[in-house]
Amino acid sequence: MLLDLAPLEGITGSLFRSLYHEFFPGIDRYYTPFISPTSDHLFTAKEQREILPENNEGMIVIPQLLTKNAADFLWAAQELHTIGYDEINLNLGCPSGTVTAKGKGAGMLADPAALDAFLDSIYSAAPCKISVKTRLGMEQPEEFEHILQIYEKYPLSELIIHPRVRKDFYRHPVRRESFEKIYCSSQLPLSYNGSIVSPQDYLQCAQKHPSLKAIMIGQGVIADPFLPGKIKYKAEGSKELLRQFHDRLVDAYTQRFGSRNNAVKRMKELWFYLSCSFENGEQYRKKILKSRSADDYDAVVSQIFSSAALLSVSTGDW
Repeated sequence: MLLDLAPLEGITGSLFRSLYHEFFPGIDRYYTPFISPTSDHLFTAKEQREILPENNEGMIVIPQLLTKNAADFLWAAQELHTIGYDEINLNLGCPSGTVTAKGKGAGMLADPAALDAFLDSIYSAAPCKISVKTRLGMEQPEEFEHILQIYEKYPLSELIIHPRVRKDFYRHPVRRESFEKIYCSSQLPLSYNGSIVSPQDYLQCAQKHPSLKAIMIGQGVIADPFLPGKIKYKAEGSKELLRQFHDRLVDAYTQRFGSRNNAVKRMKELWFYLSCSFENGEQYRKKILKSRSADDYDAVVSQIFSSAALLSVSTGDW
């Protein structure tokens, strides 16, 4: 069973992935934050940085695409295949209002007929394997019965299920009973994603669903970068190693984004989750988010690493 890192926009970009892979063991596959191909059929500079093979050396990386236009998807898939990618992931799970309002991400689940036509177009002409990351529907999990029938018409290399509906966003508990029904009935290669924040969470999921292709973890790994190592190798957390990773990441962001203040803006997104692995993490999170300069940020981070205990399991309080 593979262990995958879910894509998180603004956090798990190429710089983060390469440094994370250097410091922490356990992840088998990395998914990129979604790329949105347009009718211009050109990758932006930011998108090119994400997909260039030299920025993803030594890792298995799967690009994720978000679009409702089959021609745009197929153009991007061909370009990605040409530079060496043999699998592309289709995002049918993003719950963002700005995304779903355009009929993309989880918004595609609202129109099963259009979804069927889209999948027919891309699977009939795709140059490589296509996996799908999905939610259960827009409003009610019962919607997935029909959606699954559509998925099963096509040769999905993998169906990654985040067992929430769009209206749940990330607040409602994952709908484990719904996933269990799918697991027991579907013949597609299935993977699970959602609310894995501890080795025990992972073990319960893996033992209950032993034929899963993979378990994908996103927020849980950002909150506790040691989590994959704890799962696979019974590793322990280390503030010293985490501080080294943090400092390298800040330096890399400073170089890429032109200033330390710009780097700090990116690091605030990381600390929204990472603070959950420290005692009194919410208190430190508020201080980091309120910091107005790189010096303010550095002072809070130094306080965390010198004074706050590193928890054995993150609180999952985000």
